[in-house]
Amino acid sequence: MVLIALVDDFLNKITMYRLLLYVLIILMAAAGGFSFFNLLPFAPLSLLFSVSILLVTCWISNKLLAKLFSAPTNLESVYITALILSLIITPIQTAAEIQWLVLAALISQAGKYILALRKQHLFNPAALAVFLTGLTVQSYAGWWVGNPFMLVLVVIGGLLVVRKLRRFSLVLTFFGSYLIFILGSTFNFALLKTMIESPVFFFAFVMLTEPQTTPPQKKLQIIYGGAVGALTFFLTPELALLIGNMFSYLSCPREKLLLKLVEKKQIAYQTYEFIFKADRKLNYLAGQYLEWTLPHQNPDSRGVRRYFTLASSPTEKFLKIGIKFYPNAASFKRKLVDLKMGEQMVAGQLSGEFILPKDVSKKLCFIAGGIGITPFRSMVKYLLEKSEKRDVVLLYSNKTETDISYQDIFDSAESLGVKTAYVVTDKVGFIDEPMIKGWVPDFKDRIFYLSGPHAMVNAFEKILKGMGVSDIKLDFFPGYA
Repeated sequence: MVLIALVDDFLNKITMYRLLLYVLIILMAAAGGFSFFNLLPFAPLSLLFSVSILLVTCWISNKLLAKLFSAPTNLESVYITALILSLIITPIQTAAEIQWLVLAALISQAGKYILALRKQHLFNPAALAVFLTGLTVQSYAGWWVGNPFMLVLVVIGGLLVVRKLRRFSLVLTFFGSYLIFILGSTFNFALLKTMIESPVFFFAFVMLTEPQTTPPQKKLQIIYGGAVGALTFFLTPELALLIGNMFSYLSCPREKLLLKLVEKKQIAYQTYEFIFKADRKLNYLAGQYLEWTLPHQNPDSRGVRRYFTLASSPTEKFLKIGIKFYPNAASFKRKLVDLKMGEQMVAGQLSGEFILPKDVSKKLCFIAGGIGITPFRSMVKYLLEKSEKRDVVLLYSNKTETDISYQDIFDSAESLGVKTAYVVTDKVGFIDEPMIKGWVPDFKDRIFYLSGPHAMVNAFEKILKGMGVSDIKLDFFPGYA
């Protein structure tokens, strides 16, 4: 448990994209070392040359395409795709093979802009690149990362990525489906050798879990993982993934929105609300989140993309987010707070299952800390707009009274059955078990929703489980930091 807590603490300080980038860099560095000692079937210089070609070609082509399509660039995504290609395309041995690498890099970047609907690419860029190069120049990916010497690092790095994304059900379903077919076609003693010498771990941990091409809902993720696992046994990994990507889009279409800032206002101490007008209507449920992209110069380790829950209700005209700003804020937040009226950013990857139950008779308890109140503002505003009565108790914790956000919304909802307790920790201390029992005596009959800082959510989850509460929902999204 201590180790898991330390891992989670590390993961919460880094975005998902930066984590994956670091994992891929470590894998490439390790491959260079292994090749130096002749443990991999190519020379270190061949590896370095191939990586350089892919990185440079991806970078240049992405810059040109972004300018052509008037779209924001994301260098982390460019580097990630180039490194994934470097790990699955065997390093070239002759100058004549350079065209293969250049073509693969071009296709990987072009697919993000050309094979896209509503500004959202449909296919995993690396899978698309190796599949189409196989069709055109008859050069096929060797998936050399599937090597016994790389296995330990692939598994460790992959588990960190999956832990960050919380995609364990997706990955486990994939492996379960894949193993069923493996066991049905080979002797048991050959199973271990088959797994160790295949790229299946890298494929599952790194490529299958790409957020932009996987279904957002857990049930669909399970179907997706099982289907791709079965297809991987019969087809090449890249083709299996592309078919899975198509299923993902058809089952839950994705889109990216171009947002224009129309208002920015302070709603509490160091807390601001940003109101955006979208270029098209977004259909979403109260409590869901989006990935927000804001390119800026010299981004820090948290990058140019963040996940924020929508504070607005689906019934409202504009999209709203509430952001808490701390001293020494990340470069993303510094850029965000400096946005001028009319300036734009991009949002997409609508997702999240932290939503109201369909059964309006269900009793609910919301527990929020700080700016973790935003999904509850969305939900309660929706109830107000719809005049929908629900039995809800909201425990809203803040350090001081000046930190409270959206109090007018929650006070207005009392007539609908929403009872709010504003807990100021400087005066009464933190919410604990006796406090929960005092405000929510029928706690065992309620669904609990927890939203706020990661440490707070973990603490409340532990308290509630100790109280015998079993129905608990957590406001989680990838790239929490």
